[in-house]
Amino acid sequence: MLHTPQSAQAQAAFAQVLGAAQLAHVRSVASLPGSFSTKKVKGKAYVYYQVPDLMGRQTQIYVGPASPELDALIDEHRKNPQAPQQQHLRQLARVAIAAGCSYIIPAHARIIGRLADAGFFHAGGILIGTHVYLAYQNLLGVTWNTGAQTLDLDFAHAGRNVSIALPATVKIDTPAVIDSLRMGFVPVKSLTTYVKSDEPDLQLDFVTAMHRGGDEPVKIEPLNVTMQPLKFLEFSMESPIQLALLSNTGPIVVNAPPPEKYAVHKLLVYGERPQAQRTKASKDLDQAAALIEYLAENDVGALRAAWTDLVNRGPGWRERAQQGRESLHRRHPELDLSALAD
Repeated sequence: MLHTPQSAQAQAAFAQVLGAAQLAHVRSVASLPGSFSTKKVKGKAYVYYQVPDLMGRQTQIYVGPASPELDALIDEHRKNPQAPQQQHLRQLARVAIAAGCSYIIPAHARIIGRLADAGFFHAGGILIGTHVYLAYQNLLGVTWNTGAQTLDLDFAHAGRNVSIALPATVKIDTPAVIDSLRMGFVPVKSLTTYVKSDEPDLQLDFVTAMHRGGDEPVKIEPLNVTMQPLKFLEFSMESPIQLALLSNTGPIVVNAPPPEKYAVHKLLVYGERPQAQRTKASKDLDQAAALIEYLAENDVGALRAAWTDLVNRGPGWRERAQQGRESLHRRHPELDLSALAD
């Protein structure tokens, strides 16, 4: 087995902290003068908070995918708009961690939390990579037994050529936020990556979907940051969900790909890794394997729909996805891959 169920205590503790974190997230935007609204993107409903700027133009702040749970949170905010105490959120997170929930290390929590506080995710930013894979553990109520090692922090934005649910009307200064951490990060690689001289393995990578300029780095104006375009990245960003990352300082609400899209996207990019990055490529397969094992048992419909969407996007997509599936079968022959049928 590539995953182990979390205890009932851990799952209950996370449900409590997730609800409190999402309510705080709703209140953080609703403290501004404005109103909630809902719109559909590619057939799915998403909730925004509309706020007029100084010029009277409407700014849309992303709240989350529409759901009965989110409706209940908005209703609770309207009845009791007082902001919750940060101390309460911190205590709930620590209880969940003590119960066995997954959490991120302090340095990574500080970076992601600072960007979240500055509005990075309200401005259309999405957390990708292994930190999302780790966060799925609490969302799904499991502990992964493979593919959990990470040092990088990966952030993405869809750019202007991909239609996703996240608005681009909120703007932040990402480099200034990174500087405010006072952790010694400096930009390299055409300003798309930030590294630390004293911790060369810890880096911040900023990526976006491929655009007309090919793989030439592109400036994402809402975030004021340069990002490296990657092939096929748009697939995992088109229907974002919200996750709550846990740390000893409290929960952090971020935008992230849905688990089923993350899983099959890992198969797609497997063949794109150069030989020098084969260690990462193996990690791609291990992460895909754990998620596919879970989804095949618990949500095979979502897994099948994600795979069908992927392979129907064109011959290049299908060929790479099939190569990834074949490599996955060789590495994890025990897996049930019937949901990934052509």
